[in-house]
Amino acid sequence: MPKRLTLSPHLSCEILEQRYRQEKDPVGRTHYQILWLLAKGKTTKQIAEVTGYSLRWIRVIANRYNSLGVVGVGDQRHHNPGGKPLLNEVQQAQLLQALERQVDETQLWNGRKVADWMSRLLERPVSPQRGWEYLKQMEYRLRIPRPAHLLSDPSEQENWKKK
Repeated sequence: MPKRLTLSPHLSCEILEQRYRQEKDPVGRTHYQILWLLAKGKTTKQIAEVTGYSLRWIRVIANRYNSLGVVGVGDQRHHNPGGKPLLNEVQQAQLLQALERQVDETQLWNGRKVADWMSRLLERPVSPQRGWEYLKQMEYRLRIPRPAHLLSDPSEQENWKKK
């Protein structure tokens, strides 16, 4: 017979069920469901079939609950501030000033050109995707008029416009 996971008595089985039913966060709800089912005496295999979580992850959740208590339940990503930005505020202001200037003969900035500019500033390679993300973050839009057809007649185009 397989060894069952045991939970520390931080909360009773009834309170775990109550928290499972009242939890708004979907990850926290599933974690409370796993803990409730463990407290009821279900095996990890039965819990995996019900929740869709792997056996290993069920053990991780149970161990986190045993060591940290209720604090360890739920989605821990909410507490992760993420990585620090590549450019600080001064460098972002410099990038904004650079975006206002002409970049080359095409006069258009794109992700690759911003990434090249950032690479020179930071003295390390920067992905073109990161350059595009900074362009979008700064709400930079390419606002240039569409090219006119070579054989178009401006007076005829005015007649076609909606008045």
